[in-house]
Amino acid sequence: MALHFNQAAIIGVGLIGGSLGMILRRKGLASRVIGVGRRIENLKTAVQLGAIDRYVVDPKDGVKDADLVVLATPVDTYARHLKEWASCLKPGTIVTDVGSIKGGLVEQSEQAMPADVHFVGGHPIAGKEKTGVAAGSEHLFAGARCILTPTKRTNQRALEQVRIMWQETGSIVLTMDPHLHDKILGAVSHLPHVAAFALMNALIDIRAQVPALDLAGHSGGGLRDTTRIAASSPEMWRDIFLWNRDNLTAFIEAYERSLGELKRLIRTGDAAGIEKALERAKQEREKFPAKPGISE
Repeated sequence: MALHFNQAAIIGVGLIGGSLGMILRRKGLASRVIGVGRRIENLKTAVQLGAIDRYVVDPKDGVKDADLVVLATPVDTYARHLKEWASCLKPGTIVTDVGSIKGGLVEQSEQAMPADVHFVGGHPIAGKEKTGVAAGSEHLFAGARCILTPTKRTNQRALEQVRIMWQETGSIVLTMDPHLHDKILGAVSHLPHVAAFALMNALIDIRAQVPALDLAGHSGGGLRDTTRIAASSPEMWRDIFLWNRDNLTAFIEAYERSLGELKRLIRTGDAAGIEKALERAKQEREKFPAKPGISE
């Protein structure tokens, strides 16, 4: 199936949306790429970097003639966006997204679609801790996984077009049930972000007790590696945590049990128990591939 869109609209021209726009334009997958956003300076930067051809502030102007609309805003804004401009979409338009939450969000988005407009849930797993179009790159998705989450309502032609689009970015594309997606990503991405944010907050509290503790000045590679993702967008991760709260709270409880057991072993001076727990973790970690298939 040859892929070409006359007009693509990207709602939210940040790291992911901007990088996708660069590829759509460079590869000629869209004749025009329209950026939609709130911050004019960011949109001007997107034009300068070649992520979009032009920009509009009113999303209705951006989507009315589009064949493809990409939602690349925080997931909690989807309902507001779709309520505002879904009725402006022409028949045959494909709407897709890049959100880290699928499940109920896909169901909600499907229900908001007018007749003959097709929604395809998507999640390119290629984030960075840096945000904004200035951090974007045509190579952001190369070798990364992109999960598409079709349902019984998904139009197969639209699904195939979105699949080809992400393959053109260099992504490894796979499909998954949207609710299974949220369980898996809740464990391998959302929980690590909880741990990183919580660790940084714990260190801030410890610093209040030990004023000489210079977090930045004395941190080594271990702390920097462990907490790198704590530099991610609080707004984005707030919404992800809330939308996946049921899975995530269960996984946090599992993490608390594991942390509590390690705390008990350390407190009681159980050297053999500590080593056994660490060896179990080490062996599992060594099974990870050299190049991760799933990151943020």
